[in-house]
Amino acid sequence: MEHKKLFIPGPVDVRPEVLEAFSTPMIGHRSKEATELQKRISEKLQKVFYTDNQILLSTSSGLGLMEAAMRSLTTKKVAVFSIGAFGNKWADIAKRNNIPYDLIEIDWGDPVTPEIVEEYLSSGEYDVFTCQHNETSTGVTNPLKEIAKVKEKYPDVMWLVDAVSAAAGIKAEIDNWGIDFFLASTQKALGLPPGFSVAAVSDKAFKHAENVKYRGRYFDILLIKKYVDKKPYQYVSTPSLPHMFALDKQLDYIIDEEGIENRFARHKKLRDITHQWIKDNGFEFFAKKGYRSATVSTVKNNREIPVLELKEKMAERGYAMAPGYGKLKTETFRIAHMADRQVDELEEYLDALTEEIEKL
Repeated sequence: MEHKKLFIPGPVDVRPEVLEAFSTPMIGHRSKEATELQKRISEKLQKVFYTDNQILLSTSSGLGLMEAAMRSLTTKKVAVFSIGAFGNKWADIAKRNNIPYDLIEIDWGDPVTPEIVEEYLSSGEYDVFTCQHNETSTGVTNPLKEIAKVKEKYPDVMWLVDAVSAAAGIKAEIDNWGIDFFLASTQKALGLPPGFSVAAVSDKAFKHAENVKYRGRYFDILLIKKYVDKKPYQYVSTPSLPHMFALDKQLDYIIDEEGIENRFARHKKLRDITHQWIKDNGFEFFAKKGYRSATVSTVKNNREIPVLELKEKMAERGYAMAPGYGKLKTETFRIAHMADRQVDELEEYLDALTEEIEKL
């Protein structure tokens, strides 16, 4: 199969060294070597996420850990603050698990504001609230630092954050911001293939989970923590060791070779290059100014180009292009600039995109 360069917001192109790590010979998942591997990964992720919180590793997509958080931590009701299609998934999880919830939908393209969060949390109805760090469908990054100031007033309310398309691409200071459950999967800015996810969980969250009677099994965060604490750094179920080998390798690159802050800065530079291209080519931004993502840009199709035809033309040139997501399929298109994508690669893609648009 001919490989197309991926400019979609996940999965992403993976560095050859990371792909090679997937072929590392297997070890026993209950062995001392596995314990050391999982401990190393946890300690490195704490650095990337700016946290001392417990790290949990999961052989699942990010959606699995979303369900883990929702099911393990809700005793009363969840306030779901959604700014797009992926934010709505929190509400779907609640509905399918018979968990009381309110879905607070923000206009797509806008962020969740601290004022909106304050309005709902002040009611006293909720013991959990959720939001995205970065919404993949709209290209909006929520102002978590500002929302954190509201969260300080409600220390007993659990804050769950989906950072799937942000983690390792957009800085998050988990401990400083008081996030109780911060989750991400590997196939976006972390720069690995899909099939694995990670979370940072606060002590308060684990304590809160003790009040929830039915937490399931595979995703029961207290059962997982029991194994991690007791064994230590072992897991209830057989994990994907190849993902762990690769994640260990990639985290070394992020921390020691590129540097965490340099990685965040590179993502911002890629965003700025993309933003200039959007302006130069007569398009408009879908995301509100001041909240535009450093990992994926959602472009408003104000020129009314045939987006799906453009996608096919780009595929012929060896590129995977992302149209809009869901109801925005042809009203927008998306340009991903995340993981280990470099400036010259992005500029080459944008030049090709310009050429194909001019032919339409």
